Amino acid sequence: METQKHISKLVAGAAIALASVMPGYGQNNLGASCGCPPVNARTTVTVSSLPGFVTVPTSQGGELTLGGNWTCNFTYVLDQKIYVPSGQILVIQPGTVIKGNAVASPSLATALIVERGAKIIASGSQDCPIVFTAAADPMNNTYPISNKGMWGGLVILGKATNNLKLTPNGPYVPGGAGLLCVADGLGVIEGFATNLPQDRYGVNTSATVISGEGVSQSFDDNDNSGILRYVSIRHSGAILSVGAEINGLTLGSVGRGTTIEHVEFVSCADDNIEFFGGTVNVKYITGLFGNDDMFDWDNGYTGKMQFLFGMKGDLTFSIDNDNGFEADGDDQKSNLLPRSHPVVYNATIMGNTKTTLTSDNSSVAGINAKEITEGEFYNSIFANFKNGFNVVKSLGTRTGGSEAYHNWATTGGNGSASLKVKCNTFVGCTNPLTVGSSPSNTVATDGTQFLTTDLNNVIVGNTLPGFNYNFSVNPATNVFSVKNDVVPNPALSVSGCPVAPVDGFFVPASFRGAFASSGENWLSDWSYSAVLGATKNTSPCPTDINLDGVTDVNDFLIFAPAFGTSCN
Repeated sequence: METQKHISKLVAGAAIALASVMPGYGQNNLGASCGCPPVNARTTVTVSSLPGFVTVPTSQGGELTLGGNWTCNFTYVLDQKIYVPSGQILVIQPGTVIKGNAVASPSLATALIVERGAKIIASGSQDCPIVFTAAADPMNNTYPISNKGMWGGLVILGKATNNLKLTPNGPYVPGGAGLLCVADGLGVIEGFATNLPQDRYGVNTSATVISGEGVSQSFDDNDNSGILRYVSIRHSGAILSVGAEINGLTLGSVGRGTTIEHVEFVSCADDNIEFFGGTVNVKYITGLFGNDDMFDWDNGYTGKMQFLFGMKGDLTFSIDNDNGFEADGDDQKSNLLPRSHPVVYNATIMGNTKTTLTSDNSSVAGINAKEITEGEFYNSIFANFKNGFNVVKSLGTRTGGSEAYHNWATTGGNGSASLKVKCNTFVGCTNPLTVGSSPSNTVATDGTQFLTTDLNNVIVGNTLPGFNYNFSVNPATNVFSVKNDVVPNPALSVSGCPVAPVDGFFVPASFRGAFASSGENWLSDWSYSAVLGATKNTSPCPTDINLDGVTDVNDFLIFAPAFGTSCN
């Protein structure tokens, strides 16, 4: 992991204790250490008024034909769907704030869309993250975390592999039917109502000429759509119809040349992050209080994922919380290749005791494996879900003889062992293993594989040492009266388990879960989780108590009167 700053527990505790009385603690002083003015002093710019903006008919928005360089002395307002067109680059400087306007109709939701062949370079830092949020958010920690779906989200489209075929996944129909395909290999990203080239992902691999697309192109798995680093996306998500939504971050055929790390999602109305095919790798990803799945993949996604943290929203202000991972291999039960096969190491995913299915839910699980998905989950923690690992076995209308269960089961499976769930810990999950969302559908060999062969272990109740999945928050004031603790102590052993390979992306980690048991964890210093004080053992830039960008005598003068007070 990256080197973290260390200070005494006493100073960190005092900083957190003083948070509620410190003006600007909700990141009004975002970017101060890199020369940015206070957020409330920045000039507001409507993006459609920028030079080079050209309306795209029927898109409910337009393109930045000159790209852009957005700096932190302005606050940028997305007043329409804003597209970065092919061949252009949008650079967003550290400390910059981008706000999305609310609209009356979901189909008109404001969003930032990076088209195929375009790039976004949003490379923030620990001291100067980049924030996307709702137009109504004053950035002073008073905007309720119960506010979801106040704008659309960030959409990135690329040319990497997907498994779309026109039959049976098309022709394209807007809405929740799942018919996203325009031609083999080419789809319209979910959540959009028009079949425009600007909204498409993948490439046309068919022998049919498609307007503006050419014919018989090849996927580019190394496609580079840019950089997202130290980026916070808040209060997003637009639901065009059930099953057709803009997520916090929507990725369509995004390639592994793209960098996505240290990105968090807060209070999204749909999935925090959803992958529609593609090969992009992601690391250090956080999702808080989302309204649907934390991580969702489909259409042949095959990237790598490490150090993931998620907290479901409190049921008092969340209406449709779903799975930690919703893992799908295809659409329309099409049995198409390649199937989704991501590799996941070191996740900590916390549920919220939800038991009743709502909307388009099919389970409430830490991992919900269905639609013939493949994939690998190692050295992770799943807590407080009705179902820990749920895997679908019934074929329903699917042709062929396999579903996700058959990719997983060593007895009664298809022999592929292409879905692996090994060396994970399930804490306080009512049903650690279910088949078809019911423990009664499991057989003895399932339990033996899950617990003995695959070295998963089960902790009954909230009894894991050093770890606590309970939390309580007032969604109107953002005040946490009970904080969870995400760091088991001692660390959970990975003896006999697969270890993340040294391959230029994965980081060797000798523990289960997203966080090591010693030192500050990677949520510290920049994340909104730390600003909210939602989780123990995290603190936002703790020595800079007054958040002026430096640690000096003024910080000591704030700390001194609090010496000896409680750190909880």
